[in-house]
Amino acid sequence: MHSTKRSLYAKASFVGVLTASCFLGGYALSQRSPASAPGASTPATMANPHLNARGAPPAGFADIAERQGPAVVNISVQGMVKTTARPGAPQLDPRDPFYEFFRRFQPPVQQDDTPTRGAGSGFIVKADGVVLTNAHVVADASEVTVKLKDKREFKAKVVGMDKLSDVAVLKINTQDLPTVQIGDPQSSRVGDWVVAIGSPFGFENTVTAGVVSAKSRTLPDESYVPFLQTDVAINPGNSGGPLFNMAGEVIGINSQIYSRSGGYQGLSFAIPIDVAMKVEGQLLAHGSVRRGRLGVTIQEVSPELAESFGLDAPAGALVNSVDKGSAADKAGLQVGDVILTFNGTAITQSSELPPLVSDSAPGTQAQVRIWRQGKAQELRMTLGQLEADKVATAPAAPQEKQLGLAVRPLNRQERSEAQVTAGLLVEGVADGPAKRAGLRSGDVILSVNGALAESADTLKAQLGHGRKKLALLVLRGEDRLFVPLTVG
Repeated sequence: MHSTKRSLYAKASFVGVLTASCFLGGYALSQRSPASAPGASTPATMANPHLNARGAPPAGFADIAERQGPAVVNISVQGMVKTTARPGAPQLDPRDPFYEFFRRFQPPVQQDDTPTRGAGSGFIVKADGVVLTNAHVVADASEVTVKLKDKREFKAKVVGMDKLSDVAVLKINTQDLPTVQIGDPQSSRVGDWVVAIGSPFGFENTVTAGVVSAKSRTLPDESYVPFLQTDVAINPGNSGGPLFNMAGEVIGINSQIYSRSGGYQGLSFAIPIDVAMKVEGQLLAHGSVRRGRLGVTIQEVSPELAESFGLDAPAGALVNSVDKGSAADKAGLQVGDVILTFNGTAITQSSELPPLVSDSAPGTQAQVRIWRQGKAQELRMTLGQLEADKVATAPAAPQEKQLGLAVRPLNRQERSEAQVTAGLLVEGVADGPAKRAGLRSGDVILSVNGALAESADTLKAQLGHGRKKLALLVLRGEDRLFVPLTVG
């Protein structure tokens, strides 16, 4: 499956300069008045049912920190990055009319190795020194040091890392270490209290708490991990640290935050621990992770597209391209099919499909239920293997609400360059349904409601059927996507 990248703070943070402006955050604690009757509800508890009778968060936070803190580690990394420079060369302004002339006489670019340092967190999952952390914490590191709460330090070996899930496995040479207890993230509920322990900005063994805000979140370019979203304060240095439930069990690895400033803003994301442990098992056994692959790009089914396809509800994953020779191609999956279930699991939104497929072993049989031309069908296929450079999800479909449209058939050369047999080039878009649908000049309409777009008559024929909803398969650059168009 294919995807686009969006910038999220998730990289290994560098511990160094601290700014003078700091803030303290947390929960406002409302103390019970001495005159209050035992067990009486205070205004704070009535306003916030998560607080206990004393108007404070559960006392279990301290117990979790005491019991689990020794199994949480601080990770520091050192590495080298390539930097470019022209020694002794003046800075040239590209706007200078003599820029090109003087640029020819500049000394050649030199590449130097510049040392870098970073920090993160991790936790011990096996008493013989197996540690889990984020892949981005140790990526490109030449030296990794793990520091325990008792101040002991060990040089760590990177056993393996998986950039798709952002999980890395480290090994330190020691025995009888404290370990965390692994929990079940599926049993956690939105609103449950959770606790993070890590080293934000280098402050080791820092405890922060919050609640589970949402489950199964899909982030841009991270479609193979159903993230847990929390409002736990996560900052640079927390990456790779554990997220605990109130039973003191790890249910996630703190991985990313969504931020406009680079600091915590109330949106943090954790990799579910069941996903991480599957990766850990494969890395320890094989040194790499093998994932299943269908060989399609998909997009969300909007209400408009659902109506145009005759679906009762906007659910499933809409196929907008099929790779030749892939498992999907061999099984007969087609552009315009809507995948409703995968191995018996219903797909309510397209983001749910990639984790299900990738979690299946290559070479295994998969049963897929699809919607095609108004009918449900069953397909069986043998999954291929996902290659790292082929990972992506489909671009999101525009969310159109409602034909000033100038089109012409592609000429022979244009068809050859686009590698299509037919299509209509959009030469202009005026105010009207097409513009509201998000069509642009330069788009190529490949099909209309499944009919090959060989000429403008294809559009007219579909409109002649009295249809108010059209599903256009559009080629935009190198991406294919379905665009729902509402007529009238």
